[in-house]
Amino acid sequence: MPGSCWARMLKRNSRETMSRNIQGVRGMNDLFPDTTQVWQRVESVLRETGWLYGYREIRTPLLERTDLFSQSIGGGTDIVEKEMYTFVDQGRESLSLRPEATASTVRACIQHGLLHNRQQRFWYLGPMFRRERPQKGRYRQFHQFGIEAFGWSGPDIDAEIIQVGERILRTLGVDGITLEINTLGSESSRIRYRRALTGYLLKHQGNLDEDSRSRLERNPLRILDSKNPQTRRILAEAPVLRDYLEPDERLHFTRLCTMLEDSGVRYSINDRLVRGLDYYTSTVFEWTTSELGAQAAVCAGGRYDSLVESRGGRSTPGIGFAMGLERLIELVQLGGNEGNPAHADIYVIDTTGDSVPSTRRAEALRDIGIRVISHCGGGKLANQLKRADQSGAILALITGEREAELGVVQVKPMRQNIGQIELPADQIVNWCQDYLNDFRTTEARHDR
Repeated sequence: MPGSCWARMLKRNSRETMSRNIQGVRGMNDLFPDTTQVWQRVESVLRETGWLYGYREIRTPLLERTDLFSQSIGGGTDIVEKEMYTFVDQGRESLSLRPEATASTVRACIQHGLLHNRQQRFWYLGPMFRRERPQKGRYRQFHQFGIEAFGWSGPDIDAEIIQVGERILRTLGVDGITLEINTLGSESSRIRYRRALTGYLLKHQGNLDEDSRSRLERNPLRILDSKNPQTRRILAEAPVLRDYLEPDERLHFTRLCTMLEDSGVRYSINDRLVRGLDYYTSTVFEWTTSELGAQAAVCAGGRYDSLVESRGGRSTPGIGFAMGLERLIELVQLGGNEGNPAHADIYVIDTTGDSVPSTRRAEALRDIGIRVISHCGGGKLANQLKRADQSGAILALITGEREAELGVVQVKPMRQNIGQIELPADQIVNWCQDYLNDFRTTEARHDR
């Protein structure tokens, strides 16, 4: 085979090997500008809503000691047993990428004394990691927005937390969402209920699905969350946890329901609703949708009144929720509520070879909040105008040799069928500001 043929074959094989090797990790996705602009809009709503209710941001590390999660979440949960990314570092310490952020928030509060005689409202936003089977709406790196409140034991904070979630969904225009609530009671109530539930399920053990049979001894309450049709038919006749509550636990839940009704929050009570993490007590809730197939839960949470004390802190009641951004954003897009594309306002073209005056004008426009893209790389004027059109700019500012000598700028409206305008260079900033304000006002009227 001639040397040139060998060279081509080796080069092709090298490209194919590189294309196989340079791949993203399965279940961890790239986000591109057309998508991230939707994310930014949603994230701004999340931050603004937290601020409206007096919550402040907390940021915790992606890596924590493994026992933080195994002891907080529960050693018998799927997250700890099957899904955590865990490794031993060079110091022979077992570390895990965080699968959720409540345990990390509690750890930070205890470590830094944030709960000593203080009540706290926090929100967080960031990536979490679980090695699940990737599918639509469920990824191995995913993102959550969460709310955590510490120090309040009454149902009023429960209602507030739920109202935060309700406002977020309403602000984003998400439809087709159902809020379900339940109460898990105290640990002592759950012990009584667990005995009754286990006794009932043992009578039907042979007809339970395999996962439910394995949970029967370790965590029978998790069977209530089974999606197996036959198991669900068995559960239809199972004891109900609310029948095993203490009077004060019943009163707490009744008052919460009244507060939600008074606030206009629509909900349904689901006696089979449990959460997948061991630390939950009392109130639990979740918003679900039928728009995303099997991935029904969009936002879920509840109380964890024993978690702080179990991690070594003082007894402190807590409640919170976590909202999956991937699912939330998919719902926003399904509803056509992703907002307007983030186009440029002005595209600056300078063909003089000395772009300093144009650069100064661009900076002056940015100083007053106008988004400006300056053309880089030269090229023919026609091609530069094509780039200006592709950017979505409302105006193009053009400076050539003639304009530079006369101290003027050509202004080309890109979204209105009117001719090019020549203006003195020292009037450009104010003129552009007025034009853009008028243009946006007109567009807003048309949208209505």
